[in-house]
Amino acid sequence: MNNLIPYFEHIPDFISNLLILLLAIISGLFIRFILNKSIWLYYRRSKSFTFQQIIKHLHTPVGFLLPLIMVNAALPLMRMSKDSLAVVDKIVEIGLVLAFAAVIIYSIKILESVVFHIYDINQSNNLKARRIRTQMQFIRQLLVSIIVVLTIAAILMSFENMRKLGAGLLGGVAIGATILGFAAQQSLGNLLAGFQIAFTQPIRIDDVLVVEGEWGRVEEITLTYVVLRIWDQRRLILPISYFIQKPFQNWTRNSSDILGTAFFYLDYRVPVEKVREELTRLLQSSPLWDKKVNVLQVTDTKERSIEIRALMSARNSGEAFDLRCYVRENLIKFIENNYPESLPRTRAEIDHAIVAT
Repeated sequence: MNNLIPYFEHIPDFISNLLILLLAIISGLFIRFILNKSIWLYYRRSKSFTFQQIIKHLHTPVGFLLPLIMVNAALPLMRMSKDSLAVVDKIVEIGLVLAFAAVIIYSIKILESVVFHIYDINQSNNLKARRIRTQMQFIRQLLVSIIVVLTIAAILMSFENMRKLGAGLLGGVAIGATILGFAAQQSLGNLLAGFQIAFTQPIRIDDVLVVEGEWGRVEEITLTYVVLRIWDQRRLILPISYFIQKPFQNWTRNSSDILGTAFFYLDYRVPVEKVREELTRLLQSSPLWDKKVNVLQVTDTKERSIEIRALMSARNSGEAFDLRCYVRENLIKFIENNYPESLPRTRAEIDHAIVAT
C-alpha cells in the first residue's frame, strides 16, 4: 500500500482515511473470496466432508478476521492525530481478538463435526462412536469456555486502566475456584462429575437408560447436566452428579444388543411345545430378531395358571420393544385360534348332592 501514498497526499484527511479503510476492507474480502472459492472448487472435486464444514462454519468469522487484518496493516497510512489513531487502533485490536477467538471456536466445532461424521451413532453397534462423541462433546464445551475467558481477559488487559482487572481474571482463577467451591458446592460437584463421566463413561451419548422409572436415550451431556429423551418425546433433565451418586440402569453399557421378554399366564392344559414352535416361527419371520436368542420356558406355576416366559434378542432396545409387542400380540392370537381352552380360567366344582336338596 506504500505505493498508493502519493495518490492520497492531495485528498482531504477524512476522505483519504475513508478510502484507505474501504480499500483495506475490500482487500480482506477479496482474499476471503479467493480462499473460499479455492476450498469450494476442491470440495466439488473431492466431496470432502471436512472442506464442506470449513465452508459452512468459517465463512463468517474469516469474513471479519481478514478485513480487520488488512485494516490493521493500513493504519500507519492514515493521516490522523495520535489520540484518534490510538482509538481506532484499540477498536481494531479488540475486533481482531474477537474475530480470532471466533475462528478458533468454529475450528473446534469443525473438528467436532468431522469426528461425529467419522463415528456415526446411527449404525447398529455404535458403542465406540458413542464413547468418542461423549468425550468430544465435553472437550469442546470445556475448550470453548476457556477461550471465552481468555478472550475477555485479553480485551481487559488491552486497556491500561483495566489491565489489573484482566490480570486478576487470569491469576485469580484458582482463588475464584476455591470461593466458588464454598459458595456453590453443588455446581462445582456437577462440573467435576462431568470430567469423571466424560472419561470413565458410565453413560454416553445415545445410551439407553432407565432413570427415576423413566426409559429414554441420552440426548445431551453438558458440563453440569444431562438431557434424557424419554420415549414419548419428553425431556428429563438431571444434574450430571446424579449419575455418579445414584444407581440407574444402562441397557447399552457394553453393547447395543439387548434381550427382550414377554410373559404369558395360561392354563395348565396349554401345549407348551406347540407354543414354543410358534414363537420360533414368529421370530424367524420378523426382521426385528437378530437370530441370537430364542427361548420359551415355563418359569413359574401358580394355583390357577402357569407362567411362560418368551425370551428373544434384538439389535437395540427400540427394536427389542417392538419385537416383544409383536410376539405378545401374535402368540395370544395363536392360542386364541388354536387352543382357546389354554387361556386362563377359573374352575368351580358343583356338589350335586347340595344342588338336589
